[in-house]
Amino acid sequence: MDLAVEAAGWAGAVLILLAYLLLSAGKFSGNSLIYQAMNVVGAAGFVVNGWWHGAVPSATLNVLWMMIGLFASVRIFNRRRKPVQ
Repeated sequence: MDLAVEAAGWAGAVLILLAYLLLSAGKFSGNSLIYQAMNVVGAAGFVVNGWWHGAVPSATLNVLWMMIGLFASVRIFNRRRKPVQ
């Protein structure tokens, strides 16, 4: 179990760092569903790892990070579904 928790934490770190790198390099925009998904999944990895290690502030921060990413994803998805008038 320890190995899975550590893997989740490291995978989360890589995803969030890669998302930010690609955003900064202009490969993604903040309105990209893939960018938001990378942040949500990455934050989930941090939540698992932080909770396991008793790092409640870090886990809480990443729950909020996930909620922001999910909110942004829903807004992006809904904008794409609306027919152009």
